[in-house]
Amino acid sequence: MTPRIYTIAAGGGVADALARGLLARAAGDPLALGAMTVLLPSRRAGTTLRDAFLRAAEGKPLLLPRLLPVGDIDADALGLAAGETPAVAEALALPPAIQPRQRQILLARLVLARPDPQVGADQAMHLAAALARLLDEVQAEGLGFDRLDGLVPEELAEHWQETLEFLRIVTTAWPEVLKDLDALDPAEWRARLTRAQAEAWQAAPPADPVIAAGLLGTNPAEIGLLRVVATLPQGALVLPGLDRFMDGESWDQLDDGHPQQPLKRMLEGLGVDRAQVADWPDPTAVGGPDRTVLLREVMRPAATTDAWRHPAGLDAAALSGLTRIDCATAQEEAGVIALLLREVLETPGRTAALVTPDRDLARRVAADLTRWQVAVDDSAGRPLADTPVGAYLRLVGDVAFRDASPLSVLALLKHPLAAGGEPIGLFREALRRLEREVLRGPAPEPGIAGLQAALAAGGGPALAVWLDKVGGILSPFIEAVRDDSQSPAELLRLHITCAEALAATDAEPGPARLWRAEDGEAAQALADELLAGFDGFPAIPGPDWPGLFEAMMDGAVVRPRWGRHPRLAILGPVEARMARFDRIVLGGLNEGTWPGVPAADPWLSRPMRRQFGLPAPERRIGLAANDFAQAAAGTEVFLTRAEKVEGTPTVPSRWLLRLQAVLDGAGLALTPPARDWRALARHIDEPEAVRPVAPPRPKPPVEARPRRLSVTQISVWMQDPYAIYARMVLGLEPLDPIEAEPGASERGTAIHAALAALVQAHPDALPPDALERLLVLGRAEFARLPPGPDIRTFWWPRFARIAAWFVETEGRLRAAGRRAILTEQKGLVTLPAPGGAFALSGVADRIDQGPDGLVVVDYKTGVVPSNETILAGHQPQLPLEAMMIRDGGFPGVPAGVPVAGLEHWRLSGAATPGEVKPVKPAEGDFAALADQALGGLMRLIARFDLPETPYLSQPRGLAPRFSDYAHLARVKEWSAGGGEG
Repeated sequence: MTPRIYTIAAGGGVADALARGLLARAAGDPLALGAMTVLLPSRRAGTTLRDAFLRAAEGKPLLLPRLLPVGDIDADALGLAAGETPAVAEALALPPAIQPRQRQILLARLVLARPDPQVGADQAMHLAAALARLLDEVQAEGLGFDRLDGLVPEELAEHWQETLEFLRIVTTAWPEVLKDLDALDPAEWRARLTRAQAEAWQAAPPADPVIAAGLLGTNPAEIGLLRVVATLPQGALVLPGLDRFMDGESWDQLDDGHPQQPLKRMLEGLGVDRAQVADWPDPTAVGGPDRTVLLREVMRPAATTDAWRHPAGLDAAALSGLTRIDCATAQEEAGVIALLLREVLETPGRTAALVTPDRDLARRVAADLTRWQVAVDDSAGRPLADTPVGAYLRLVGDVAFRDASPLSVLALLKHPLAAGGEPIGLFREALRRLEREVLRGPAPEPGIAGLQAALAAGGGPALAVWLDKVGGILSPFIEAVRDDSQSPAELLRLHITCAEALAATDAEPGPARLWRAEDGEAAQALADELLAGFDGFPAIPGPDWPGLFEAMMDGAVVRPRWGRHPRLAILGPVEARMARFDRIVLGGLNEGTWPGVPAADPWLSRPMRRQFGLPAPERRIGLAANDFAQAAAGTEVFLTRAEKVEGTPTVPSRWLLRLQAVLDGAGLALTPPARDWRALARHIDEPEAVRPVAPPRPKPPVEARPRRLSVTQISVWMQDPYAIYARMVLGLEPLDPIEAEPGASERGTAIHAALAALVQAHPDALPPDALERLLVLGRAEFARLPPGPDIRTFWWPRFARIAAWFVETEGRLRAAGRRAILTEQKGLVTLPAPGGAFALSGVADRIDQGPDGLVVVDYKTGVVPSNETILAGHQPQLPLEAMMIRDGGFPGVPAGVPVAGLEHWRLSGAATPGEVKPVKPAEGDFAALADQALGGLMRLIARFDLPETPYLSQPRGLAPRFSDYAHLARVKEWSAGGGEG
């Protein structure tokens, strides 16, 4: 019988045209329509066709045909009858298909059974997934692994043997596993059922119509079924968008990247010539711009592109409704697309869709649409790992893997699901206290015990009880992950038990909170699959568990059960194949995104794949091109791309470049969009007016202003009064970083302490082994710091050089009659002021007695202030300490003793390890310099004792290089607007 094969033109909407044609064929008989069977490429296509029937029937009730997705067939759905043919009987007796996740786990077991200590459990899972893809591809093409041995040239044999040995997992070991399980691989199972159905229909053709629509014949079994359907007495095959009028030369030159190549390959498999294909009878086809000629030229094979110089039949009418928008960034592209979709809702009944393979772009658009309370879900779903429950479960694993490090503990306990069996508010309050008292600053010892020990050093008993409770929830799982050998099933049970217990509140049990939402249900289903699959799985090192769990979460997707928007959609190219919308936005049209880069085969090179009989990776580009061409033929189409993605310049999709080349050759151009959508997207978040924020000018009451500061704070007071206000009046202190690494401050403290200890231990002559003793003191001080590679690699060699310089310098000074009389000495003086007595405190690193008087020394491991800034009064620390000595502010130093020198000792440990930098006042008058510093300080105190004096933030000309309070003062906001503190 002559096959009946039809095509629906690109842009006509396969589902809508099919629905109209089938309704016309039923001629008003509802039973006739219900008796039909329609084979479709996927379940999503079935949903699309149901919606199309509703539109075509204008809402009238219908008895729909049987809609069967070929990709998810089963024996019952295909109506196989036992005994009709041997193949059918065999199909009904087929073992079940193994579940994909169970297969991955079993393949991972085979990978781990190989003697390769470098492959961990998580790597084994990824390798198992790659092996499963190879199994599916080989079985879908109807090939056998027995052809692998002679596949490679002799010169590659040695390298190939390694791969071949690994592939024995699927060629030898895996068939035995399936035999023991009495199961089949999913691809093999589907292929056998498909072949059996083809044989059944061929032996006993059904009396009712059978139509296959939207299928591209991607494997031999499917092509065999379609061949039978096309020749059934009541059968028909409907192709999507076959170009019946492409010139013969181009048709003969089609390559794997051409959108017509999948259709050509299917027609060749069916043994049908293109001329035998007719248009699908659609009595009420929706008219629109005919872009067939334009898209034919855009996709023309490279061998015939010389025809671009004189394109035949191409005119401006084909460009009607086609718009291109190049956006600056991915965020701008998402904003433009969201506006394009939202604008459609202004016209009742109109529909629109974003079609893109870029899931990140899809998520951005869905998020942007929420500004108008429009909820549109991405048809690809959300990766379980990115949902709240998925993220929570990953954080539980991470806290065990990192042995309760502060950052991992905070990330987990701050998750909305974490409550620890308490009211959520109380739990958060206790966590904030733990963060301030334990988790910030240098990291404590590992484990819950380390947190408890750190808290015991300074926390309250109530917080200790709270931490013990939380630790009791986390510890069993953490201890199991520490173990060198653990069963994955037991690790999963402990993982889930820990997550459930931590999710509980005082009013609701943990399982109820954790598993109730859609992502919770998906996570629970995954956990159940893994528990069953891990039965008998070999023990693994505990630290491998979090990576293994995340590897198993890969590919798990959460899709909403209901709530699809009735007029807007976000679809992947595959899901959009049969759909039709009034407006289509094709987004993410950058090379590498659409079309994507063909994935490299980890097992076979391109020549090997070709010799083995597997399709070239470029075949996927042909399918992507088919999807693009189908969608681009719509009534109103917007083509969008981002010129930069994450700061990296992009290349337009090859199809956009070809489109531009065709239009240039024809002397045509796309019409600019009627609206400046990019400008609208930018302006939508712009305020009506920009009001620059003014710099802060707090004026607290005089009695609330600080009456005591240290000499080091005086320069801060001058350069950034707001910092003094925030710290001393508001009581705000910078929080330490989480898991803080020792920094310049800690390094300076350790060096100061070691030098002071040596000087104090030997106030007179230094011993002969002074350097060795100083190094011992240094090791003791550095040992107090949290361990880190910087200390051993950078800090200690520098300290060793400083120590050598210090001992040499100290010996020289003592030989000259100078010795330290005080080290790390605290001092205090009280000054009269308009607002009341003002206390000035300070700590002198050392005070030396020299032949001419006292010398004040300040050790500097960082930047040393210049002599000019000191004499100008901008860095008055040493002059103020000289004033305090003169006025008796340091115990052990009588008032009135003259100061003969002020010195900074620069301790860098670099090529010049140390350097004495003396302060050089005019004419060497240190008393006058001390008086100048005191006068400046008294004027500063008096100025701020006036109620109208504000605490400005970083006054111009005096701003420090860094301020802990710049963000509180919103410096970047007002300084960008030209404001001055």
